[in-house]
Amino acid sequence: MRLATRHNGRRDGELMLLSPSRQHWAPAGPATPTLQALLDDWEVLAPALARRCHSLDASGWQGCAAFEPQQCLAPLPRAYQWVDASVYRNHARLIYQWRQEPIPPRYEDEPLVYQGGSDVMLSGTEPIVARDEAHGIDLEAEIAVITTDVPMGVSAEQALQHIALVVLLNDVSLRGLIPAELARGFGFYQSKPATSFAPIAVTPAALGSAWRGGMLHLPVHIELNGQWFGQPDAGEETVFHFGQIIAHLARTRALAAGSIVGAGTISNAAAAGGNACITEARVRQMLAGAPEAELQPYLRHGDRVRIEVLDAQGRSVFGAIDQRVQVVSQAE
Repeated sequence: MRLATRHNGRRDGELMLLSPSRQHWAPAGPATPTLQALLDDWEVLAPALARRCHSLDASGWQGCAAFEPQQCLAPLPRAYQWVDASVYRNHARLIYQWRQEPIPPRYEDEPLVYQGGSDVMLSGTEPIVARDEAHGIDLEAEIAVITTDVPMGVSAEQALQHIALVVLLNDVSLRGLIPAELARGFGFYQSKPATSFAPIAVTPAALGSAWRGGMLHLPVHIELNGQWFGQPDAGEETVFHFGQIIAHLARTRALAAGSIVGAGTISNAAAAGGNACITEARVRQMLAGAPEAELQPYLRHGDRVRIEVLDAQGRSVFGAIDQRVQVVSQAE
């Protein structure tokens, strides 16, 4: 299945079913008015919704409305939990070089995670709003999953069965605020503003062979101001897969249906893959001997970020994140 949430004037929107071509949509129906309602009773409601999708497929989605991504909210406009990991070796290597710190001990023994804000999730067309360009506004292209209820103590293999949907997101960071926050020893907060999501959430089964080993194996295309910025493969050079991340999170507590779990900024060691965040690009430039004045600048007012995943047939898997940076003053 392919699902999205339509803006209908309410905070949680209306759940939509999408055609395989992503060209048409139909209401999910009264039993599943929102994505959270579907996730709350996934084992009962999802099979019925899948049967409806098959029926629509057979009819060619005749009579259904054209899908317009601009009418969408984030798939989950507000979530019970948003936890992000950091499973790409190369990203850890470059980021800790930027921070002038060693990679944390046991980085490859157990997932490194933090808990982000989940009360406001942005659509992929809403602006990246910031107070000051000096905060170092950075994009971070990521893949995440949305879970059903996860019992405490599940194994990594069991955890994979609790993945309901896969999503694409931009986990914006304010790099200029991170060092001071982490130096206080209590983690991110002001340096991690609201996360933006591509409009379409996809079941692992709908991804076919691109979903294997608990990861999505497709390149993620990133453009900055209309120029190619990177296309790292989301399934390569990882320390852990999603089942292992979820099992780590559930070690001492259960996860509620509707928890969003990210794998961290996508990163491949080969320079040909480009970058999925600006800080990585800057570190690569510094390692190559570039002076400070020539480093890739962080995002500025009016900059445009586009993030998209294409399948083997060239179709957009999740729809695109396509947003502008909007810097507003304190007075505004």
